[in-house]
Amino acid sequence: MYRISVTAEDRKGIYEELLPQIVSLIEGENDMIANMANISSALKEAFGFLWVGFYIVRHAAGEDMGELVLGPFQGPVACSRIKYGKGVCGMSWSRAETIIVDDVTLFPGHIACSPYSRSEIVVPLLDAGGNVFAVMDIDSTEKSDFSAVDRYFLEILAGKICRLAK
Repeated sequence: MYRISVTAEDRKGIYEELLPQIVSLIEGENDMIANMANISSALKEAFGFLWVGFYIVRHAAGEDMGELVLGPFQGPVACSRIKYGKGVCGMSWSRAETIIVDDVTLFPGHIACSPYSRSEIVVPLLDAGGNVFAVMDIDSTEKSDFSAVDRYFLEILAGKICRLAK
């Protein structure tokens, strides 16, 4: 794995080149798992992040909220299940909003799946009814690695994924 430090302007350029490529990958594919797998790979390859992947909301019989279950990802092993409102992913799910954490060691209740994770961004994926059906989670080995640039482009990408959700 390689990791190159880039400016926000450089990162913006990478996203501008990458998004049309990702869109062309997912537009003809209706399987959400296949799309999540390709998106994880494309983002990890383009930026060299520690971890890029998805957690999918799953409901068991009799459960009100359910839990996030590990979906397609690229990177080291990860937590398999996350409760509603727990950690950065669970908090993003409960708020239905993107969360950027500059230093995960300072985030109350952070779930440490990897000792190398220093910062994180989590973007919720919403269905047509406005309900979160998954979250896109990206971890970096660098503190304060995510900015408004990442939020902007990842939320655009999330919107494209959501349009494919049934």
